[in-house]
Amino acid sequence: MGKIIAIANQKGGVGKTTTSVNLAASLGALEKKVLLIDADPQANASSGLGIDVDTVSLGSYQVIEHSATAKDAIIASNAPNVDVMPAHIDLVAIEIELVDKEEREYMLKNAIIDLKSEYDYILIDCAPSLGLLTLNALTTSDSVIIPIQCEYFALEGLGKLLNTIKSVQKIHNETLDIEGLLLTMFDSRLRLSNQVVEEVQKHFSDMVFDTIIQRNVRLGEAPSYGESIINYDVSSKGAVNYLSLAKELIKKNEL
Repeated sequence: MGKIIAIANQKGGVGKTTTSVNLAASLGALEKKVLLIDADPQANASSGLGIDVDTVSLGSYQVIEHSATAKDAIIASNAPNVDVMPAHIDLVAIEIELVDKEEREYMLKNAIIDLKSEYDYILIDCAPSLGLLTLNALTTSDSVIIPIQCEYFALEGLGKLLNTIKSVQKIHNETLDIEGLLLTMFDSRLRLSNQVVEEVQKHFSDMVFDTIIQRNVRLGEAPSYGESIINYDVSSKGAVNYLSLAKELIKKNEL
């Protein structure tokens, strides 16, 4: 039975999509069968794995509104063992369309429940908001990874997200767990980066992944070629970091 993990933080620019794409590719490289669901209207996770978003006719939008089955909306990516349910700009409208629907927080869950047995990991790349799309992702997931960038406002908004997760646990998904806080964009030369790491580890000790994602030029270049860092430059620091994260995740879930 696979595990569904949302990658969420309402702050933009913290490394959610970078993590979704490269963790998926790293798990695939370690021979796990992975589905990446793109639940962000910007569709960067889809294009980051080589999918031409303009040609997408079926994706997460149609699946959430139940006009297509999950299986119909899945495409093989250019990363070994990784499939994608792509997003499209249409997804912007879903928040408005779901407002009057009954059970609106469960639309994604009901649509993909049968896929759990077909994948080892299903990752959901969330939009940078705490709207209905992210709520659907949290209601569907077994756990959530929260990327936190090692920069000045790192912890701003984290309390709000943790409160949202608590209320989802209370109302919609009592088994939702926090898989871990992931420190991203770390630059060892900067005192501020080191301070953020210390602060996060001090406050959230056991919840923080041992792996820290370092700031890496190759990691920033890879999406413009429609490739994960594993395909683009497997010897880079970014690839080493994400493979380490994938191994840590597998080990944690196989205990």
